[in-house]
Amino acid sequence: MPRVLLLATTTGYQTRAFADAAERLGVDLVYATDRCNVLEDPWSDQAIAIRFFDEHGAIASIAEQSHKTPIDGVLAVGDRPTVIASRVLEALGLPGNPPAAAAAARNKLTTRERLREAGLPVPTFLPASVGDDARELAQSVTFPVVVKPLTLSGSRGVMRADDPSELVAAFYRLRGLFQAPDIRAERSDADARVLVEGFIEGREFAIEGVLDHGTLQLLAIFDKPDPLNGPFFEETIYVTPSSVSPEEQAAIAGNVARAAQALGLRHGPIHAECRVQSAGGDRVRVFVLEVAARPIGGLCARALRFQSREEPGPLISLEELLLRHALGESAGQWQREAAASGVMMIPIPRRGVLRRVAGIDEARQVRGVDDVRITAKSDQVLVPLPEGASYLGFIFAHAPEPGEVVRALRVAHQHLEFAIDPEVPVLQSHYV
Repeated sequence: MPRVLLLATTTGYQTRAFADAAERLGVDLVYATDRCNVLEDPWSDQAIAIRFFDEHGAIASIAEQSHKTPIDGVLAVGDRPTVIASRVLEALGLPGNPPAAAAAARNKLTTRERLREAGLPVPTFLPASVGDDARELAQSVTFPVVVKPLTLSGSRGVMRADDPSELVAAFYRLRGLFQAPDIRAERSDADARVLVEGFIEGREFAIEGVLDHGTLQLLAIFDKPDPLNGPFFEETIYVTPSSVSPEEQAAIAGNVARAAQALGLRHGPIHAECRVQSAGGDRVRVFVLEVAARPIGGLCARALRFQSREEPGPLISLEELLLRHALGESAGQWQREAAASGVMMIPIPRRGVLRRVAGIDEARQVRGVDDVRITAKSDQVLVPLPEGASYLGFIFAHAPEPGEVVRALRVAHQHLEFAIDPEVPVLQSHYV
C-alpha cells in the first residue's frame, strides 16, 4: 500500500477530506501535526507529533518514522508546514519544491522582491516593523496603501489606509494582533514585520494549480465577484469557470506560472491570488499577489471536482487528485467538471458569542445549493477580520452557468440568521 505523509496543524475538515480520498485510493495516509509530543495521541490519529517552529526537530522525527515505514509522497495543508514538507521531500529524494523557494513563497516581502526581479508587475512596497513610527513612515508612501503582515494568511491583519491617520490606526491594531497567543506560539521573527504597499485597483482572482517538474497544470481560475477594496479584505464568494475572456485567463495563468518560476517553486500544488487591471483595448496587467506552495484551504476545495480527459468515469475531489500527483501521477490527465461551481465563505458580521444559526434547512433547499456547513460552534467567540482567522462556515453550489452559482450562494446566505450575543467582559479580582 503506498504511503503519503500529510503535514497539517491538527486533524480538521481538510485533513478528513484527504483521509476520505486516501481510503478510496487505497493509500495509507500518515499524519504529522503541530502538537505537543508529551500528550499521547489526543486525536486518536496516530500522528507524528512535531512543532512547526522547530524545523530541524520536525524533520528528524519524520525521518525516524520514515525509516520504520517508508514514505512515497508528501503533502502540506496550510502555509506553515510548507517549508518542512519541502525539506522532507528533499531528504527522501522525492520531487518537490526547493526549501528556499517554499520559504520565499511564505514571505510577502521576499515574494515582492523576487517578482520585481523577474520583471513582473508589482505595487510599490516598503518593509517595516510594527514598532516603527507610522506617521514618519507615512511621509515615504503614496496613499492609498495596504498594510499586511509578512507571513499571516487568509487576509488576517490586512488593512487599507487612505491617509496617515489610518496608517497609524492600522499599525496600532497590528501591534495588538501580534500579541495573540496563536501568533506568539509560532515563534517567528517575521511576525513583527509588515509590508506597506500601494493599493492595486482591479478585479481579484484565485488560481488553483499543480506544478509538475516546473510546468504549471492549471486546475481552475476563480472569479471573486464581490469587490475587495478595503478597509479589510474578507473574501466571500469564489466561482469557476471564470467569466473573463480566454485571452485574460491566459494572461492570468501565464503570469502565475512566471511568478512560481521566479520564486523557484517546481513541484506540487499551488494556490495563487492576483489582481487584474485593464491596460487598454484587450490588454490587461496581472499583478500576482501571492503564490502559496499548498492547495486552497479550509473546506473550499469541495467546490472543485475533476474528470478524466481520456475516458468517462466518476468525478474525483481535489484531495484525490493531489494524492495521485504526490505518488507520481500527472495532473494533466484531469480536468475540472463541465458544470460551474462555487463556494461562499460565510463572513462574520460582528464580534460576539455565537448562540445559534437558523435557516440552514431553507438555505440547503435553494436551487443549485449542494450543502451548507456551519463550522463555527455554539458559544464560540466570533472574531471578524482583521484580527480573526476563521469564517462562520461555507455554502457550496453547482449550476450550468457561473452567474447562477453566484445567485444560489447569495440567496442561500440570505436565509441564514445568526444569533450573536455581545461578549461579557471578565473581571479579574486583585483580592486573594
